[in-house]
Amino acid sequence: MQTFLIVGGGEDGKTVLDMLASVDFITVVGMVDAAPDAPGMVEARKRGIPTSTDVQTFLAPPPDVILDVTDTDEVEGRLKEIASPQTHVISGVVARLMVKLVGEAWKRRQNELEAVVNSTHDGMIAVNQHGEVTLFNKAAGRMTGVDPAKSLGKPVTEVIPNTRLGVVIKEGISELNRRQTLENGLEIITSRVPVKAPDGKVIGAVAVFRDISEIKQLTQQVLDLESMKSMLQAIINSSDDAISVVDQDGMGILINPAYTRLTGLTPEQVIGKPAETDISEGESLHKKVLKTRQPARGVHMKVGPHHKEVVVNAAPIIIGDELKGSVGIIHDVTELKQLSRDLERARRIIRTLEAKYTFEDIIGNSEPMCHSLAQAKQAAQTRATVLLRGESGTGKELFAHAIHNASDRKYNQFVRVNCATLSESLLESELFGYEEGAFTGAKRGGKKGLFEEASGGTIFLDEIGELSLSTQAKLLRVLQEKEVLRVGGTKSIPVDVRVIAATNVYLEKAIQEKRFREDLYYRLNVLPIHIAPLRMRKEDLYDLSLHLIKKFNQEYGRQVEDIGEDAIHVLSQYDWPGNVRELENVLGRAMINMAFNERRMRREHIPPLDLSRMIQPTATPSVPDAIVGKPLKEVLAQTERDYILQVVAACGQNKTEAARRLGISIRSLYYKLERYGVL
Repeated sequence: MQTFLIVGGGEDGKTVLDMLASVDFITVVGMVDAAPDAPGMVEARKRGIPTSTDVQTFLAPPPDVILDVTDTDEVEGRLKEIASPQTHVISGVVARLMVKLVGEAWKRRQNELEAVVNSTHDGMIAVNQHGEVTLFNKAAGRMTGVDPAKSLGKPVTEVIPNTRLGVVIKEGISELNRRQTLENGLEIITSRVPVKAPDGKVIGAVAVFRDISEIKQLTQQVLDLESMKSMLQAIINSSDDAISVVDQDGMGILINPAYTRLTGLTPEQVIGKPAETDISEGESLHKKVLKTRQPARGVHMKVGPHHKEVVVNAAPIIIGDELKGSVGIIHDVTELKQLSRDLERARRIIRTLEAKYTFEDIIGNSEPMCHSLAQAKQAAQTRATVLLRGESGTGKELFAHAIHNASDRKYNQFVRVNCATLSESLLESELFGYEEGAFTGAKRGGKKGLFEEASGGTIFLDEIGELSLSTQAKLLRVLQEKEVLRVGGTKSIPVDVRVIAATNVYLEKAIQEKRFREDLYYRLNVLPIHIAPLRMRKEDLYDLSLHLIKKFNQEYGRQVEDIGEDAIHVLSQYDWPGNVRELENVLGRAMINMAFNERRMRREHIPPLDLSRMIQPTATPSVPDAIVGKPLKEVLAQTERDYILQVVAACGQNKTEAARRLGISIRSLYYKLERYGVL
C-alpha cells in the first residue's frame, strides 16, 4: 500500500484527491493547505481524511509520495528540504499535468488512441471475429498502398489477399515475427495476435508489421553502434591517462583501467557515485564543469585512498545545446615530479662545473637594474676586465655568471673564487698553483692554480677588496703580463683568462687608507658596473617576489600563484639592508606561515620586519657661503657633491630625472655618486 500526502487544497487538489481515492492500492494520509475552507480540504474532511495547515503534521512517519499541487515553485523546494530521503516529492508541474490529463482523459481517449495508432511507424490492422477490418492505420496504408478510410468494414481478404488473420481467428494462436510479401512486392515482418474476451473467446485479431528493409537498416545501425562502442571502449581502456566520465547529475558512469591503477578505486566504488567520491584533497572539477559548462585545465588535486597527486583536465559533454555530462583526464604528476627533481639534481651538479645563470635569470625592470643589465650585456661582448660593485646580496655573482654565459667564452671553464674565505697562503697557492716541494704537504708533481684551470674561460674573483697587499701585487702581474708564476716556481706560465671581480668595499676609501693598491684598482676598474641595492629599485619587488615564490614552490611542495598588493605594500616600506638575500629569507618564512592549500600570499603571512635596521636617508646638505683655507679642487668637489645631492633629493631619488636636470648621463651620475661615497 502506497501512502500519499497532497499539498494544495484548491480545485486541482480536489481533482487529485478524487482520482487517488478510487485506487485500491493507494492511501491518502492527509491534505495540507493554508486555507482550511479550500475545496480540497472540505472534500478531504468529507472522506474522513486528516487535514492540516502545517505539512510537518504528516512527515512522521514519512509518506511514500508528497504530491505538490500548489502554484508556487518555492513550496516544492521547501518540501524537498524537509522531506525524508525515502519520500518522493512530485513537483507542482507534474501534479497539475496529472490533473489536466485526468480531467480530459475520457473525452479525449478515442482521439488520442487514434492519434497514437496513426503516429506509429509500424503498420497496424485489426479485424473483428468475422474478419472485417476495424482498424487500418496510416502506416499500414503507406506500406500496402490501400486507402485506410476505404478499407474499414471490408473483409480483410479483399484488402490483403494473402493475409493469415483469418487463420489466427480460427485457431486462436499467435504468429510472431513472420515474413510476408505484399501484393505490391514489399517484404514485411509481421506479428499476428488473437484478441480474446475475458471468457477466452476469440473476438478478433491484430497484425503489426514493419518494412523488413527498415529492420535491416536498424540492425546494421545497431551493429555499427556496437562496433563503434567497442572501438571507443578499447581506445579508452588502452589509454595510459586515467579517464573519468560523469553524467549531467555528476554521477560516475565510466572509468578506464588506468584510472583504477592511478587512484586505487574500482568501478564498483565509482560508477553510480557522486563525482567527488574519488577526491581526497581539492574540489570536484566535474562539478565545476557541469556548473559553468566551460572546460577547465591544469587543476591540481589529490585522489584515491593513497592521496595520489594529480593534474586534471575536464570538459563538458554537450550534444546540441543539452549538457550530457563531463569527461575528465587525470595525469599522474608523481613521475613528472621525480623526473623534475632528477633534472634539477643534474643541473645542480652541472652548475658546480660551469656558470649556471644567464641574463634571463636576473629579475628586474627598474631603471637602475635596466641600466646595469645594459652595461653587463655590453661588457659580455668584450674581453675587458669587469668590476662588479654593490652591496652584499644585490646579485653580483649572478651578473658574473650571466656575463660569462653571454660571452664567446661560455663553452669554456668558469671558475669562482671567494677571496674572503681562504687564508692568504692558501689563497695564493689556490690562485697561482705551486711546484712540487714548494711547501710541506705539497702534492707530488705540483698543482695547477685556478688561473691555469680557467685558461680560455673566465675567473670570478668575489670579495676582491679582502685580498692582502702581497696577493694584490701578484694578481696585478697576472692582469698586466697575462701569465702566472706558481708558488716555488721560476718559470712563468701564460694564461688567457677573462677576469670578473666583485666587491662591496668602497675601494677608493681603501686606497686612501693604503689597504688596496691603486694600480690594481685601475687594472680592475676597466668596466665598472654598479648594481643598485634593493631599496633603490623597489619597483622590482613584485617581480622578484614572484620569482622567489616559484622557487619556494618547488622546495616546499606548494602551489602559491601570486602575492597580494597588500603584501607588496608592506615589503616596500622596508629598506632591505640585506637586499635580495634578505627578501628571499622573508618570503621563505612567509610561505611557511601559509596554509597548504592557499594560492595567494597576503599581508598577514609576511613576518614582522625589523624597522630599526632601516637605512635612514642621507640628509641633504647645503653649500656653505664661503670655504676658507681649502684647495680649489677640494672646494669644487665638495660643491659638486652637495649640488648633486640637492638635485637628487629634489627629484625624489629619481636618478634619471636628476641626470637630465644636471645635463649628464645616468652612467656619469652613478659614477659621481659612487666616487663621493653617497650612493
